[in-house]
Amino acid sequence: MRKYGVYEAKTKLPDLIKQVQQGERVTITNRGEPVADLVPSASRSAQQTKNAILAIRAIRSGVTTEAEYNEMRLRGRR
Repeated sequence: MRKYGVYEAKTKLPDLIKQVQQGERVTITNRGEPVADLVPSASRSAQQTKNAILAIRAIRSGVTTEAEYNEMRLRGRR
């Protein structure tokens, strides 16, 4: 988690939003005391989870043999 003062957060807000979109948490401080947290939206996280589940299901439906599955698993470890 990164911390930014109010003035710095104001001047770097677009960069802070990008960090939050990538899943990071950002704390905004006023004179060293935490006053606010920027965190990823719960609805965005839920959508990302749903998309990941759909992708996994799509991969599973395309795998027909254990050998193909093992080959895919080994490719993923490289």
